[in-house]
Amino acid sequence: MLQRHGPLTNLLKRTDGNFGIGQVPMDAAPTSTTSIVCGYCSTGCSLETHLIDGQAVGLTPSVSNVVNIGMACPKGWEALTPLAASDRAVYPKLRKHRGKTAKKISWTEAAATFCERFKEIQKQHGDESVAFLSTGQIPSEEMALLGSFARFGMNIQHGDGNTRQCMATSVVAYKESFGFDAPPYTYQDFEESDLIILIGSNLCIAHPVMWQRIVNNPHTPEIIVIDPRNTETAAAATQHIPLKPKSDLLLFYALAHVLIRNNWIDKEFITAHTRGFDEFAVHVSTFSPDRAARDTGIAAETIEALAEKIQRGMRVSFWWTMGVNQSYQGVRTAQAIINLALMTGNIGKPGTGANSITGQCNAMGSRLFSNTTNLIGGHQFADPRDRSKVATALQVPADVIPSTTSLAYHEILDEILNEKIKGLWIIATNPAHSWINQKMCRDILSRLDFLVVQDMYDNTDTAKLADLTLPAAAWGEKEGTFINSERRVGLVKQVSRAPGEALSDFRIIKLLAKHWGCHELFDHWETPQDVFQCIKEATRDQPCDMTGIRDYQHLEQAGGIQWPFPDEGPPLRDRQRRLFADGMFYHEDGRARFIFDTPQPLPEPPSSKYPLLLITGRGTAAQWHTNTRTSKSPTLRQLYPQNVYVEVNSSDAAKYKLQPEQQIIVESQRGKLLATVAISHNIRPGQVFIPMHYVETNRLTRAHFDPHSKQPSYKDCAVRLRYPDYQDH
Repeated sequence: MLQRHGPLTNLLKRTDGNFGIGQVPMDAAPTSTTSIVCGYCSTGCSLETHLIDGQAVGLTPSVSNVVNIGMACPKGWEALTPLAASDRAVYPKLRKHRGKTAKKISWTEAAATFCERFKEIQKQHGDESVAFLSTGQIPSEEMALLGSFARFGMNIQHGDGNTRQCMATSVVAYKESFGFDAPPYTYQDFEESDLIILIGSNLCIAHPVMWQRIVNNPHTPEIIVIDPRNTETAAAATQHIPLKPKSDLLLFYALAHVLIRNNWIDKEFITAHTRGFDEFAVHVSTFSPDRAARDTGIAAETIEALAEKIQRGMRVSFWWTMGVNQSYQGVRTAQAIINLALMTGNIGKPGTGANSITGQCNAMGSRLFSNTTNLIGGHQFADPRDRSKVATALQVPADVIPSTTSLAYHEILDEILNEKIKGLWIIATNPAHSWINQKMCRDILSRLDFLVVQDMYDNTDTAKLADLTLPAAAWGEKEGTFINSERRVGLVKQVSRAPGEALSDFRIIKLLAKHWGCHELFDHWETPQDVFQCIKEATRDQPCDMTGIRDYQHLEQAGGIQWPFPDEGPPLRDRQRRLFADGMFYHEDGRARFIFDTPQPLPEPPSSKYPLLLITGRGTAAQWHTNTRTSKSPTLRQLYPQNVYVEVNSSDAAKYKLQPEQQIIVESQRGKLLATVAISHNIRPGQVFIPMHYVETNRLTRAHFDPHSKQPSYKDCAVRLRYPDYQDH
């Protein structure tokens, strides 16, 4: 049975009448309340922020908002706490020599140093010698200003974002299959499906409010979780299918094989709305359940039964997150899921869809507006018509827009290693912790002539390596918009004052543009809302058209608006809107594509020397990415283990003579870490699991990437366990 109550539910709703966790002074009452979109995950929860004299003192989840309906996860309840952390970056710092202490400087000196050093590098080595790494954590308006200043003003050729680590696979899969990066669903689909299939997705931990939407489903849906681990979500579901890591592509081809063999497909939909099905049918004809059973570890009978459940379902929805995206063959796996939805007609209708769940609060905004690998608004740098259109919308000269796209994240790092990129600007992300094969990443960053880090803390793992740190205002200290997983544009407001001399990223970039000498390009962008009006215009006639959104006040009144919402479209009556109800997709012929490929083996399988396979993923609902913010909350710190731990199956624990709470070395070909043993049946024999949030984890991971999305594959590398010795201390 679907678990409808439990510990998580108590974390989503507070019943004690408090505004938040330790936020409201006992002798004061809020004088006003305003809603703001949460700045952690992509769910996009609306939080009622309670103010005294314009300063946030506490918060509660918005009861009337269609996204979270009065719920928040632990991170949301504690969202204000990191803003008041004692170690916030409060003024610019410059390190004149590596290894020396960074010293406080003025903003004028910081901006002058930024411009002088980067211009010097470009003069000596060319425009391509400087790059930037953006984020999914700042509002779309700041992303657009950043990308425009970097590429149009500084003539930087290469920039990418940390959404490359989480969403690039889904972006490419949707573009190739649908013709545009367009997640088709609305959260209401969680409550309208009768069969929900979650693939590599631990919603209970990663997106707790989304899981609660499933719990609210009145149709008593069957919930099937396809995941190597018996995650919290798998334990709460009706069925867990524990396939071997990275064998999901084989499983989905076998499911397609059974559906086609038994004629359990929607021929009418396939004929009218898709292309390439006949070739796909030939491709999967050799992927029998017996063949898949050998490679996935899932019995052929289980595969047959799952296919039958898909056939019986009236409203079947497929959902995936990082377990699919972070893979060396993630794009083809995501497209195999899309193929299942297309061939059964489970798309464009309530409770259906091939649905990628986004990671970061504004990764969807980053995908459209960061101006890195795509031109603003989902356009192409190489297309002169797109460049002209975007130039007009942004009110900049067309000749400042480059005609070439950027290198991807790992290619930028490779060019540093190749001594072609000498300067790097990193904004609101922490690759020295989060990037794959951490030791190599840190070595690469150390080779730069000039590294600038712009963040709300100047003691992150990456900021500690920087020559110049710029203190940025955080979520809640500035305004703008986020776009959540269901394509809903929501409003972020300033409800707290930034500490010390910290400035919003918007103000920092405007200051840098002035010192660079290109400020006239952006003088018409006096406020974030000015930027919003321009980037909104850049979406005109695109699948993501948002021209019907009048302004921030419109967003606030509506409680967020999903794109597409063109200015000549129907009025906003239904607050929940999905795509493809008319069966029309975004390719020129209006048809979706069946795309497929030959499955590839693990690049680094277990061996006699490294006999175990490491899986990484979310730890608890109280942790977020690199723990940069969540570690600032005493309440959240109580909800997760402070030191790195490794889940080991009981049979492997017996084999290696391990005891619970024992300290053990986990080692790969790239590095090692000391972890506490957690003996668990959640992990299968031959596998171990370590949460991604601990800084040590990516010492182990192997730098390999999906060839189409260039997204890192974090969840498969060979490791071994051994007892610590004197060299490990």
